[in-house]
Parts: sequence; structure tokens; C-alpha cells
Amino acid sequence: QVQVVESGGGLVQAGGSLRLSCSASGRTSSRYVMGWFRQAPGKERVFVAASSWSGERPAYADSVKGRFTISRDGAKNRVYLQMNSLRPEDTAVYYCAVDPSIWVIYDGDEYAYWGQGTQVAVSS
Repeated sequence: QVQVVESGGGLVQAGGSLRLSCSASGRTSSRYVMGWFRQAPGKERVFVAASSWSGERPAYADSVKGRFTISRDGAKNRVYLQMNSLRPEDTAVYYCAVDPSIWVIYDGDEYAYWGQGTQVAVSS
């Protein structure tokens, strides 16, 4: 079993920045993908970004390209999401997901383990 815990959410004004962190513990190995998803009120969960086990060629949703950066610390089983130039439409609960795959996964249904989520609110 793998435990996934997110942190770093909060309230920020439009144009501001936040950094989310996610740690995975338990029966983990170095070769797994870690991704971020978000779900706004009344909307479906959507893909935000993901990092393969190597950290190379991270993937981003078009809506966050150029503003968000995903990075990972393989030695500490952690992944980070640096969010800059935040907009009110970025307001959502952000979830970290982990799966024992070496490739980037875009479909949330394919991730085996999920965190509880952290709230991000951006005021205009």
C-alpha cells in the first residue's frame, strides 16, 4: 500500500504564487509516475501535470503551461507543483496521484493511489 499526502494549498490573490507538495510513502519504488489533478466545484476532475519516474519531459495541461512547473525529488519520493500567475479559474481542490508506471499518465482512472487533496483558492 502507498500513502499519498499533499500540502501547500491556501488562499492567494490573482497573480500570486503557491507551491504544492506531495509525498508518497509505504510500498514505493523509484519507478512510478506522480501527477497532479484538480477538481473545481461542480466540475469533473481534470489533469494538471505529471512527472515520470525520471523527471524528464514533464506533461502539462494546456491551461497551465507556462505558469505551473512540476518537479520531483526521487530520493525523497516527493513531487512539487509550483504555481505562478494564478487566476481565479485555478481555484479547485488539487489532488496528487501516484502509479507504478514509468510513463506519464494523463487519465486519472489509471492512477492507483490518491491523496486527500488540498484546497487552492484564488481571489480576483
